[in-house]
Amino acid sequence: MKKFRIYFLSLLIVLSYNIKSYSKSVPESFADLAEKLMPSVVNISTTQTVVTNSNPFPFQFPPGSPFEDMFKEFGAPQERQSSALGSGFIIDSKGIVVTNNHVIQDAEDIIVRVNGDKEFKAKVIGADPLSDIAVLQLDTKENFVPVKFGDSDKARIGDWVIAIGNPFGLGGTVTSGIISARNRSIGLSRYEDYIQTDASINSGNSGGPLFDMNGNVIGINTAILGRSGSIGIGFSIPSNSAKIVIDQLIEFGETKRGWLGVRIQDVTKEIAEVENLKEPRGALVASVAENSPSAKAGVKAGDIILEFDGEKIKEMKELPIIVARTEVGKKVEVKIWRNKKEIIKKITLGRLETSEDFKVSEKPESSTESYIDDLKISVRKLNNEDIKLRKLPNQTNGLVITKINNDSPLINSIEQESIIIEAQKKKINSVNQLIQITRQVLNSNQKTILLVIYNKQNQKEYIGIKLK
Repeated sequence: MKKFRIYFLSLLIVLSYNIKSYSKSVPESFADLAEKLMPSVVNISTTQTVVTNSNPFPFQFPPGSPFEDMFKEFGAPQERQSSALGSGFIIDSKGIVVTNNHVIQDAEDIIVRVNGDKEFKAKVIGADPLSDIAVLQLDTKENFVPVKFGDSDKARIGDWVIAIGNPFGLGGTVTSGIISARNRSIGLSRYEDYIQTDASINSGNSGGPLFDMNGNVIGINTAILGRSGSIGIGFSIPSNSAKIVIDQLIEFGETKRGWLGVRIQDVTKEIAEVENLKEPRGALVASVAENSPSAKAGVKAGDIILEFDGEKIKEMKELPIIVARTEVGKKVEVKIWRNKKEIIKKITLGRLETSEDFKVSEKPESSTESYIDDLKISVRKLNNEDIKLRKLPNQTNGLVITKINNDSPLINSIEQESIIIEAQKKKINSVNQLIQITRQVLNSNQKTILLVIYNKQNQKEYIGIKLK
């Protein structure tokens, strides 16, 4: 019995030691860390001129009316100053600042406030919309306290983090939380591998740093879920991915991403079974661009890329991220599954930004107008430029009203340039969808359509309209 007690106590001691070795105590306070880091976090304010074409009257004059000429100057383009707020952090004692591209995009003036009191003008060294990163240079000869990047690959789910930034223009705000998830994609940009955190991140935190408990930057706070404010789900660009882009922007003023020249898709369970793969993994090559690095190396449509330059590809979305961060001109080994066996291709990477694929993807979106006879309006599809200029939520879909006829049922309820985003509680993604819903309403007994729009002031409104 005595031996059993000794053995039991020894077991408890070992278990207690193991549990302690795998856990870290909750910080008593973040005060010392915050005090050390806050001088390196900056508040950013920008201004730009926005041109609007507005009709000040709640109606339109009939075509040919004498009042059209009399009041035409009231409908002339109007210029107004628009401002935006964001955050950033200093990475060099000479005043190099990192922030999000969307914070400074199209800005005419950029003012950076350091340590809550000193203001400096800043110019853009380089910006990258694809990763949403920008690098600024403060216009001063003063020296600053920089922060260092940490290794985001070592950040684990459950680790403590703090965010410092400029939410709602309040400045110098510290929030804390943990890493909630890794490798998140939310459809905001081409290269997504976000760190998810429950540290409160709000409008104005964009571009600010996410710190680990050593005071190193492991992420750039970029996005939130929920327009009304933080709901405990914020997203940060991992520092390891960001640093590659930042270094290129500082050195070249632009990015130089690796390019394979393939269009890819997911490997489904069914495709894996047909191809005799043990599990659905890798990236299936749907097509190969002509004269691309892959075409020259003999990669074919139907190949499954299992490994790139020594890194295994578990999911399709991983491949573009890995390729993009690989040096242009590097000769890499690519492991491919073809005809139910592994083969290796050696590929010399090209540069994405000079490729035909990139030029095609950068072409402006079509602004073709369509006429909806049942509503007597002309519309066009909402595009990314609209979303940017009108500061709408990312991934907003809808139709911009370009013209409203005088006999339209909408004439007294909705203004031109409003955006229809829902009809009958269904999100609108195409003109045909709105036409079909309108006809269903016309064939019903009630004949009232419920629309959700963004008006010209970009405010969301619910409007019920009786159709004739």
